[in-house]
Amino acid sequence: MKYAIVFPGQGSQSLGMLSNLADNFSLVGDVFTEASDALGIDLWKLIQEDQDALNQTQNTQPAMLAAGYATYRVLASEVELSPLCMAGHSLGEYTALVAAGSLDFAEGIKLVRKRAELMQSAVPVGTGAMAAILGLDDNKVVEICANARGGVVEAVNFNSPGQVVIAGDKDSVEATCAAMKESGAKRAVILPVSVPSHCSLMNGAAEEFSISVDAINFSQVANVLHNVDACVANSTDEIKSKLVAQLHKPVLWTSTVQAMSAAGVEKLIEAGPGKVLAGLTKRIDKSLSGSAIINVDALRSVIEEIK
Repeated sequence: MKYAIVFPGQGSQSLGMLSNLADNFSLVGDVFTEASDALGIDLWKLIQEDQDALNQTQNTQPAMLAAGYATYRVLASEVELSPLCMAGHSLGEYTALVAAGSLDFAEGIKLVRKRAELMQSAVPVGTGAMAAILGLDDNKVVEICANARGGVVEAVNFNSPGQVVIAGDKDSVEATCAAMKESGAKRAVILPVSVPSHCSLMNGAAEEFSISVDAINFSQVANVLHNVDACVANSTDEIKSKLVAQLHKPVLWTSTVQAMSAAGVEKLIEAGPGKVLAGLTKRIDKSLSGSAIINVDALRSVIEEIK
């Protein structure tokens, strides 16, 4: 079977995540120890005991990177992996780069902590917002955002056909949600996030983040698809530029999955907490299947499928 490995982003975290895998594989503890040492905090204790701290952006992002990478390491310890390609949704793109060998794990942990801090400081808490728009044509969502008056509101996550996330100034997002419903959207739901990711309000954060990205030594890999264009990077400089652009440009997840299908992928394996990406797979391309490694039973099932 030809498969891809994908990694979830912020929003898939949950208190106690990976506890089942950790009970059965010491590798999980090893990965979180390395992450904790890099950050100077007990990251494993945080994700097991403190929901409020876990949901703070500066903690969520390194926690999700560690969780996705730990899941990948466990899978790789049990079966020889040969994915056609890898990708991650938003923050998950960093996990994909670590798993592919492009980015050192400890450096990646510190880099995404910096990313989170810059994102949070770019827009004062309570002034930005994101909303999920369900059941409306993607082009229509883009058109309504483009015609909105007032502050910033943009289509930022193209998750599957008919499921688009918008982001921007809180008042503009709320007003645009009403316009989406008037135009036929089944739902327009404000999301419980503190940062309006992937929109132009992140331009300043992206400029500052480029300094941190430039300081990292990446290795060239040819199998990671990037969010901003659903394509692989042709050089380490291009990897860096795509990571910086990702902060203020849309996540093209639908296009990414379609590119995987066009490359011959038959199955997407989601490594990390939750099963959001696995759930989106068939909505994007009915010829594909998706599985999520959320516990040991799911891990065993995936191993049997790809052996």
